[in-house]
Amino acid sequence: MADSQGNTGTQDVEYNLISIAYHALQGAETYDQYIQDAEQSGNRDLAQFFRDVKDENKRRADRAKQLLGQSLGNRQSQASGGGSR
Repeated sequence: MADSQGNTGTQDVEYNLISIAYHALQGAETYDQYIQDAEQSGNRDLAQFFRDVKDENKRRADRAKQLLGQSLGNRQSQASGGGSR
């Protein structure tokens, strides 16, 4: 499978996974303010929506971290001659 290449010219799946995790967690942190704003305005539905979005971002970050671990493990295995990819 070919690595993706964007505007940065980077062809590194580990970088991409780190970027996904970072941005997902950064978004999740930002949503705390959105939740607080919605709660202060008394809009429970909107506050719950922001909680759901925050949870989705946390799950996305966790999945990216899991895949990063697998990718790094595969790379280490290949470097030591143990992998066939």
